[in-house]
Amino acid sequence: MKRKGENVTFPTRHTQPGRLAVAVITVILLISAAMPPSTYCRAAAAEACGYAPADTVEADTAVADTAAEADGRPWPENVVARLETLLESSIFETSTVGMMVYDLTADSAIFKHNERQLMRPASTLKMMVAVAALDRLGEDHEYTTELLHTGEVEGAVLHGDVYCKGGFDPAFDNSDLNAFVDSIRRLGIDTIRGDIYADVSMKDSDRLGEGWCWDDDNPALSPLLVSRKDEFTERLRDRLHRAGIETEGELRTGRTPHGAHMLCTVRRRLADILPRMMKKSDNLYSESVFYHLAASAGASTPATARQGRRMMNRLIEKLGYKPSKYYIADGSGLSLYNYVSPELEVAFLRYAYTKDKIYVPLYASMPVAGIDGTLDDRMRRGHARGNVHAKTGTVTGVSALAGYCTAANGHTLCFSIINMGIRHSSSGRRFQDRVCEALCRP
Repeated sequence: MKRKGENVTFPTRHTQPGRLAVAVITVILLISAAMPPSTYCRAAAAEACGYAPADTVEADTAVADTAAEADGRPWPENVVARLETLLESSIFETSTVGMMVYDLTADSAIFKHNERQLMRPASTLKMMVAVAALDRLGEDHEYTTELLHTGEVEGAVLHGDVYCKGGFDPAFDNSDLNAFVDSIRRLGIDTIRGDIYADVSMKDSDRLGEGWCWDDDNPALSPLLVSRKDEFTERLRDRLHRAGIETEGELRTGRTPHGAHMLCTVRRRLADILPRMMKKSDNLYSESVFYHLAASAGASTPATARQGRRMMNRLIEKLGYKPSKYYIADGSGLSLYNYVSPELEVAFLRYAYTKDKIYVPLYASMPVAGIDGTLDDRMRRGHARGNVHAKTGTVTGVSALAGYCTAANGHTLCFSIINMGIRHSSSGRRFQDRVCEALCRP
């Protein structure tokens, strides 16, 4: 006889029908006796759970219909039974998962499984960064990119230098650059007798995050980008020439001096950054938020990832957890050094839910199952469609999902699911989709 979770085969030759029936019954009883009681949370009363059925189907088709016998049980016992059955999938013979589901309406955890295990969050870390930024900065926090000049304008000639001061606005594009050129042209200037400076002092000189893979499609971590490219002054000079404005100096890097005259400022709110950061899982956008969070530490030195981590740790500590148990290496989830737990992600979601200034913009920015963002092609049918608002996450070997949904009884739930050790991310996504359907269906 094989262990629980393996296919059990019975002899077919030289076996009497009566003996076969006895053999079947005996194997079933032995399997049932060997099964440990579940340790998952059912409700605030923490009443004991029953035994989970053995796995009798293959990985990708396992429990497609999540525990039909659970439908007759009261909520949340029916949900717990469905999730327990999903965990019997054979994909967990070679991978692991950490999960936690919290009933925000009842203020109680209804399901836990490896919830305290340290795992790589992938892009679900963006959810945590968004919560921390909305908490500390607010959705009206401004990104500013400035164009300034020194010297004086005599006739049509600027006798001085031009400074482009970056504020790590990931959305700054060619139309914004045209606004810079127009501000110079409106002064009647046709010649700049000075240099064009890139002021990138807002952050440190690191252009890649800690623990990033060199062969990934990594964003350039420069605070002065145009259309996501680190070639701001080159493009500005080209646009000036096309507008008939000659430049006689060089392209340089340096801090904007005190007393420089403002020519133009492009402003953008954090609320304008969040939708693409969350729905499209844009790494550059999330890193920009992370560094604005770092800059809010108040240090006179350029913003660093260490300062961003310090600000994240402040919130972790505020929520009652020890920052030393986790590690936040970057703001996007690209790093292989990031380690959090499903429990910590749920703590961030719970905290956000208690504050409208966080929850309202966060919820609106999350991908919606079967509708938009990185969930537009998932959960297109069923009760999860249009219901689940959650941040996805994928790096090699990891697939994750963290967010909110509404149960059939009207309760608002938050959840975190992190699949690790999976060879194909689609396996993790299918499992997460089934978990969401189990949470949402009657």
